[in-house]
Amino acid sequence: MRLLGSLILALQDPAVGSPEATSSIDILSLVLKGSIVGQFVLLVLLLFSAVSWGIIVYKHLQLKKAARQGVAFLDVFRKSSKFSEVQAVCSTLGATPLVGLFQAGYAELNAQLRGTTDHRPDAGTARPTLRSLDALDRALLRASTVEVTKLEHRVSFLATTASITPYIGLFGTVWGIIMAFQGIGAQGSTSLAVVAPPIAEALVATAAGLFAAIPAVYFYNDITSRVKKAANEMDDFSMEFLTLAERNFS
Repeated sequence: MRLLGSLILALQDPAVGSPEATSSIDILSLVLKGSIVGQFVLLVLLLFSAVSWGIIVYKHLQLKKAARQGVAFLDVFRKSSKFSEVQAVCSTLGATPLVGLFQAGYAELNAQLRGTTDHRPDAGTARPTLRSLDALDRALLRASTVEVTKLEHRVSFLATTASITPYIGLFGTVWGIIMAFQGIGAQGSTSLAVVAPPIAEALVATAAGLFAAIPAVYFYNDITSRVKKAANEMDDFSMEFLTLAERNFS
């Protein structure tokens, strides 16, 4: 009972709940008052995070537009009776990688058929013959590689951010703890008021590293998955293009 009464009196003491008794740690002030090395580490992590978010937003918009225009392009491609009709709409649907594949295949067909690239030859005319289906396949394969490379451009930076920023943050934390212990040794005190601020300052770097790495990991996997889906769609389109060319020009 005597112990319980002491605790109640302590809780009712205004000095215990006052701002002076409660040590609040302001992260911004910790950063501003920190060492040059710690501030440099946080600046590097901030730059990594800013560039990563820029890439994330850009790739999201790029892939979303490519998917939307890809649906429209396939609709035109499957409804058209001539390749020349599809070629006419390519300039308006340039965001989809399927346009790059089609134009590569169309150029190869033009080279082999000397400009006669309709789906169905007119009646009474000599049927154009495709000289090399393998050459057409290779042209589509090269175009597919080029388009996938475009979609993957700058995505590797997200992987770099995800892998390196936790270590940069850890370096900042280790450095901060070293400085904290040096300060503790110089002051000759191990009280909480002396120990807490420098340790908290050191841990900010680890938190910043995780703040940069976690979104980078998530969106790297998300963007890579969407690029892989687009690559599969390009493979399907290449097979469809080859089948159509073989059916009508072999």
